Amino acid sequence: MFVEVDVQLGDNCDYSLNRVFSALAASAPVFRVETTGIHGELGLFDVTGWSGEGPCPAYAVIVEDSGEGRALLIYGGADGIRLRPQDSQEPWTLEAVHQWGEPCLLLDQSTHIETEPHE
Repeated sequence: MFVEVDVQLGDNCDYSLNRVFSALAASAPVFRVETTGIHGELGLFDVTGWSGEGPCPAYAVIVEDSGEGRALLIYGGADGIRLRPQDSQEPWTLEAVHQWGEPCLLLDQSTHIETEPHE
């Protein structure tokens, strides 16, 4: 099973990425992930996939990574993923100053994620 991340530079991401990952399990929807925020702080952040139409599902999957052995891949739509602070009440939008986009995240496989939607 392979997962291809093919995201082009655009309104959501500052750079392009095209990479194929070998998945070790099935992908699962993800709604929150522990990562580093835009100010360098470690915390839990809401995550969504991003496409030309806006928000779409984001997914998590354990993949083989040549540098680390196994890693947790967080990926989304054609335009990558979008993150925001977990306590944010802002809707998902490219104009929000506390949100940011990434092509994907490749994290330690033990990283905390939440796979259930939250209120």
